[in-house]
Amino acid sequence: MSVFSALVGQTHAVATLSAAAADAAAVLVGGPAGSMTHAWLLTGPPGSGRSIAARAFAAALQCPSGGCGTCPSCRTTLAGTHPDLEVLRTEALSIGVAEVRELVLGAARRPSRGRWQVVLVEDADRLTEPAANAALKAIEEPGERTVWLLCAPAPEDLLPTVRSRCRHVLLHTPPLADVAAHLVEHDGVDQAMAAFAARAAQGHIGRARRLALDEQARLRRSDVLRVPFAVARVSDAVMAAGALVESAGEEATAASAELDAAESAALGRALGEGSTGRGLPASARAALKDLERAQKTRATRLRRDALDRALTDLAALYRDVLAVQFGAEVTLTAEELRPQVRRLAEASTPESTLARIEAVLSARAAIEANVAPLLAVEALAVRLWDPASRSDDSAVTAPGALTSR
Repeated sequence: MSVFSALVGQTHAVATLSAAAADAAAVLVGGPAGSMTHAWLLTGPPGSGRSIAARAFAAALQCPSGGCGTCPSCRTTLAGTHPDLEVLRTEALSIGVAEVRELVLGAARRPSRGRWQVVLVEDADRLTEPAANAALKAIEEPGERTVWLLCAPAPEDLLPTVRSRCRHVLLHTPPLADVAAHLVEHDGVDQAMAAFAARAAQGHIGRARRLALDEQARLRRSDVLRVPFAVARVSDAVMAAGALVESAGEEATAASAELDAAESAALGRALGEGSTGRGLPASARAALKDLERAQKTRATRLRRDALDRALTDLAALYRDVLAVQFGAEVTLTAEELRPQVRRLAEASTPESTLARIEAVLSARAAIEANVAPLLAVEALAVRLWDPASRSDDSAVTAPGALTSR
């Protein structure tokens, strides 16, 4: 077993990182650095396994055997509990300078038990500009045994000054057959369900696993894919928009409720809540309020992520329609809906389908830019009903629109 066995369809990246880990082991005994360097940037589309690759590489660096996957160093690194691993990830919309400065302090330490001090930033694309600049000096001149690992969807998501200091490893969307085989082997999913999930998730391994194992996720996807067939009037469009946003909110609430309760209970116990005496001091109450604010921020991101997944499914359906309109002999993302997709293709033109895809992508960009989700999705739904209609960009980006509903 290797620490890289959880990576799906990334042969080239695994070869690059494995070779670097071997060279890193040679450095520790006075050998040449070879392909090993002090800063790495791992990029790839969502679901390609950026964070998995980064943690596997970190484990390979700490492991005396180069990533056996079974020793204490491998297990603790993969779990994120190794004392010489600093991990920064966020459930908020951005990473601020204060968090990075704290990380830089940890990066300056020498390894206490491991072979390297590894600093992993899983959401490097969410670094604010001041935060990225705060990390820049440490990345430029790291400690002798410090390695920085940054993960982002694309190199352009980082400041040029940061990405130019890193060696780049590109991950790709894994082949559908590899994703399906992984679900069968590691999650016990039957082959038919695994094939469906891999196709519906478009190679995104996390989404494929969710679709394969969670019936509610499959039902939510079905609800989203029914939208194009149900939008016959403007009123239908508005109702469909409301239903999409409400469904995303319910999914996010379900995902965060259990986490919120566990975190609040754990912090309350740590601060002495429920013990006899005068109750919580002011500092403890402040800590609880900080946690509540962080949980609200996480809930906002979860809602946006859930809605973005729905819009991704919608865009995929219209790509299926376009494929049918051009007579492409390909397996559809929504292959189970091929008859309905064919009817939708016959009822419109390729130009209209392209306009609808553009509308979906514009809605995703608007929500990412902090436009109120309901407003963005309502504008989208109207354009799905009538591709020739174009929402007034000034209305979507008006000051009153830039707040979440």
